[in-house]
Amino acid sequence: MFTGIVTAVGKVEQTEKRGDLRVRISCPYDPAEIAIGASISCAGACMTVVERGGEKGNAWFAVDVSGESTSHTAGDMWAEGSAVNLEQALKLGDELGGHIVTGHVDAVGQVAQIEAEGDSTRLTIIAPAELAPFIAPKGSITVDGVSLTVNEVNDQANGSVHFGVNIIPHTAEVTTLGSLKQGDGVNLEIDTMARYLKRMQELKAF
Repeated sequence: MFTGIVTAVGKVEQTEKRGDLRVRISCPYDPAEIAIGASISCAGACMTVVERGGEKGNAWFAVDVSGESTSHTAGDMWAEGSAVNLEQALKLGDELGGHIVTGHVDAVGQVAQIEAEGDSTRLTIIAPAELAPFIAPKGSITVDGVSLTVNEVNDQANGSVHFGVNIIPHTAEVTTLGSLKQGDGVNLEIDTMARYLKRMQELKAF
């Protein structure tokens, strides 16, 4: 379980194709506090630590990324040299600063537009039709592992949805969202509450 509050930006140092894809990610964490078998959100995808090493402030950990995971996450996020938003799993007593995030990517969206809006940046993101019923103004959504508030929703004729989020300067600085470009793919996770509400509505129809 996560909150969508990024605690570090890592970098994909090395990839190795085995049965799955073994990915080694550098990070500023303390390796003594990274347990083998622990969960770390990597750009919004929950991954299990299988190796770790280095030293405090200059650590690394490795994860095995299955074919299922690579097919449901943004295509370039596992490439060597890619920057990755990181968040370690919640502990009991931790502050819930964002919203409840599971680390299960629901779909890959695409950045349609980037505009300056005051000191912030407005991102317009295209989400596929299957996510449209779960995205609402003032609702929560996770973009590449970052908890954000949806500001605007525009449904499209083809069933997809364009939604807007604002990235404040701090968020742009401490996550990868500040370096996004038009056309980039982003990992999306809908709000857990929206998922259950949709299911409840479906059951009422019977």
